[in-house]
Amino acid sequence: MDINANAMEGIKKIMIFIETQDLTKKYNEKFALKNVNIKVERGEFLALVGPSGSGKTTFLRLLDLLEEPSSGRIIFDGVDTACSEREKIMLRRRIGMVFQQSIMFNTSVFNNIAYPLKIRGIKNGINEKVKEALTLVGLKGFEKRNALTLSGGEMQRVSLAQALVFDPELLLLDEPTANLDPKNTSIIEEVISKVNKEHKVTVIMATHNISQAERLALKAAILYEGRIIEIKSAKEAFNKPSVNLAFFTNVCNIYSGQAYPIDEGLSLIDLGENVKVEAVTQKRGPITIFIKPEEIIVSTKPIQSSARNILKGKITEIMNLENNQVKIKVDAGKEFTVVLTKKSFKEMNLNLESEVYLSFKASSIHII
Repeated sequence: MDINANAMEGIKKIMIFIETQDLTKKYNEKFALKNVNIKVERGEFLALVGPSGSGKTTFLRLLDLLEEPSSGRIIFDGVDTACSEREKIMLRRRIGMVFQQSIMFNTSVFNNIAYPLKIRGIKNGINEKVKEALTLVGLKGFEKRNALTLSGGEMQRVSLAQALVFDPELLLLDEPTANLDPKNTSIIEEVISKVNKEHKVTVIMATHNISQAERLALKAAILYEGRIIEIKSAKEAFNKPSVNLAFFTNVCNIYSGQAYPIDEGLSLIDLGENVKVEAVTQKRGPITIFIKPEEIIVSTKPIQSSARNILKGKITEIMNLENNQVKIKVDAGKEFTVVLTKKSFKEMNLNLESEVYLSFKASSIHII
């Protein structure tokens, strides 16, 4: 290896901020995590994506040094966390953690946010730091409010302020916007993105929300039954999902069919059941495609648009989601899953068995 190659290898090692090596955790002989190997660079944003029970929370608790691994190693900024208790305390002071459920003391918002500073021995500038954290999460002027009187969304924003008030180098987030309304979700996402991009805080976020992971993260790790299935860039993972990702994260609207080029840059794809769609591809023969539920437009009548694909079907299932969204399943020869706002859903007066039209562009069909 030449000198330049050695130098590059050294730089790469310096950039690795968090590394796990065969990280394993068992509870009563049952594996919660098994041989997890991940490397996260300083300033990176990693999304942990997987269904409930896949090991996301366990992984974050291990990284936060709240629990000991059954085996394997965690390397934090070059330091093996299998170190002395004093060294662990010093490492934990560099980590902020936001849990899915907010935990508030029965005292003022100010005291709740100041608490992480006090237990870290920070005495100077507490007032300024707390006010800055509150302003960051959009709760300026809430200092004297009792934390237990806040709404669920406001409590979660206080939790985020607690995690950021001491300027952590690593921010761990466990489903930070689960069951929150759109306003609080938007604020929390904006803050998380800002501290990552502007302050270069390394972020690791567990979520089952694929759209959220795609919006915020640079890289995605897919967890299933305690194992890492794959790690790739978030853009690649969610715009061109592999069969593994589609299966293990319950991605909807995956279809296989036969492709026939029909025009320059376009192919007709026969999905069977008399369902044919047009996609931007010149591929011929067997093909697997994916359509994001958010990229399908629902209407009660055919609409005039540039969308090359219009299918008619009936609603077979309705499910309310967080963030004021509704997920519906439509039988249009094939089952299609669509996500739309509750406002649109109500305005169209949709119900089970309602006839609807699904419209989507050829460019909305992604080739797997």
